[in-house]
Amino acid sequence: MARCAFIGLGVMGYPMAGHLAGAGHEVTVYNRTGAKAADWVAQHGGRAADTPAQAADGAEFVFACVGNDDDLRAVTTGEDGAFAGMSKDAVFVDHTTASAEVARELDEAARGAGFHFIDAPVSGGQAGAENGQLTVMCGGAQDAFARAEPLIDAFAKSCKLLGPSGAGQITKMVNQICIAGLVQALGEGLNFAQKAGLDGQAVLDVIGKGAAGSWQMDNRGTTMLADEFDFGFAVDWMRKDLGIVLAEARRNGSSVPVTALVDQFYGEVQDMGGGRWDTSSLIRRLNGFATK
Repeated sequence: MARCAFIGLGVMGYPMAGHLAGAGHEVTVYNRTGAKAADWVAQHGGRAADTPAQAADGAEFVFACVGNDDDLRAVTTGEDGAFAGMSKDAVFVDHTTASAEVARELDEAARGAGFHFIDAPVSGGQAGAENGQLTVMCGGAQDAFARAEPLIDAFAKSCKLLGPSGAGQITKMVNQICIAGLVQALGEGLNFAQKAGLDGQAVLDVIGKGAAGSWQMDNRGTTMLADEFDFGFAVDWMRKDLGIVLAEARRNGSSVPVTALVDQFYGEVQDMGGGRWDTSSLIRRLNGFATK
């Protein structure tokens, strides 16, 4: 069993850290809001630290799951950041969905200080985190990944090293590109079916068994028809992720016209007051709903 730290106890990090503790690892947690860390300790044991540096002190593995590039820099290289407390040869595993640029930046800083950095964004949402069924996409050195993988398995159904530093974040961008297009297509299809006078659920039951079937259709089709969006992955977070995608596309010269268009559509959903709605709420634009 390993000495671990977990930084960031949001809707994803809280259960992920819990799975580490449940697997028998010794876990110290840090959260910007201390009350959340205290609640976690009351539920799972371990201890809470006052700063990321204190959480990382003596840990063999330090995990993080925060909001964006700036948040990540703040808890790593910022004042009292975790990097100041990292032990030699320890492994920092970052589950934040962030840019490949910041992953490479922090990997370089880690190597210079004598420890390891793995970018390891996740897919599967809050339910995946709670059920220990996340998909984890990793970038970094093979030896560091091999050491971290058994611990990541505590909350993952799939974990794979895709390449050097930044490869995990690039893979997560591919994931978000595919999701954005699928959700928009599903919304258009269901809206089309309803406008044509068809029973939307009956349509889903039929086409879901054919080539059009997908995770989005199986898990979001029925709730889209019911106009239910108070769950899942928030539009605000998807827009953050798609902003990262579009910036990377400008850097690498790739063409992502559908993604750019769907990002605009999500902006319209935000204007409708739907920043916290699930990403499947794209159908509300098509249905003309301003509120539930």
